[in-house]
Amino acid sequence: MVEEKQSEIHLADQNDYLGSGIHIGTRTQSPGMKRFVYGVREDGLFRLDIKTIDSRIMLAAKMIAKYNPKEIVVTASRLYAITPAERFSEIIGADFRKGRVNPGVFTNPKREDFTEPKLLIVSDSRNEKQAIKEASKINIPIIAISDTDNPTKFVDFIIPSNNRGRKSLAFIFYLLARAVLVYRGDIKSDAEFSYGVDSFEAKMDDGRSAKPAPRRGETQAQRPADHPSAQKRAEAPAPQEEGAKKAEAAPAAEE
Repeated sequence: MVEEKQSEIHLADQNDYLGSGIHIGTRTQSPGMKRFVYGVREDGLFRLDIKTIDSRIMLAAKMIAKYNPKEIVVTASRLYAITPAERFSEIIGADFRKGRVNPGVFTNPKREDFTEPKLLIVSDSRNEKQAIKEASKINIPIIAISDTDNPTKFVDFIIPSNNRGRKSLAFIFYLLARAVLVYRGDIKSDAEFSYGVDSFEAKMDDGRSAKPAPRRGETQAQRPADHPSAQKRAEAPAPQEEGAKKAEAAPAAEE
């Protein structure tokens, strides 16, 4: 890993964080996410502190490394979250669930798809609220990647991040997978991690952004957050962030 220093970035270079757009939030903040918001950009998007994101990914990796991977369930429902979440699950050996988790999957032994996880990791605490609800019923820890507007009820550990951007999601799961393997002792250093961040990124047709079919009567403003137009907004740097200038620091919040 990048050399650790108190109150410094641990897992990756600051410019790589900025380039991924991992710190760019939405124009709304939920009550549970206010403590992670550091500022507001000129375009009205809330901004998350990179050092806090870095420390939360590292702490989450330490938690994940303590569990039997076969007892970990990872969920993803957004277009750009599925590929990186599935890649992460394959690398650490966890159970990946694509799309909506059905009621009873964690609580009803009579279901064919019943499973009893010891840890749940969700890619979006809004879209995957059913998985969170199920996990809360059996009192298992929940780690959630949450954007500024996401609900945090029942979530035990939050990774504050842009969970809509294609590059951002790839970078989050890349760092998380690498750190988990290091903390588990599967690899001795980052240099031994044989996967590139590109392998976590959702692949697009013809090298362009995926284009889900618009709903009938849908306008630009009504498109879902994982539509390419929203993706472009989620990853667009603010003028003052061009060239990956030095990120502002804020104390990491305690869970």
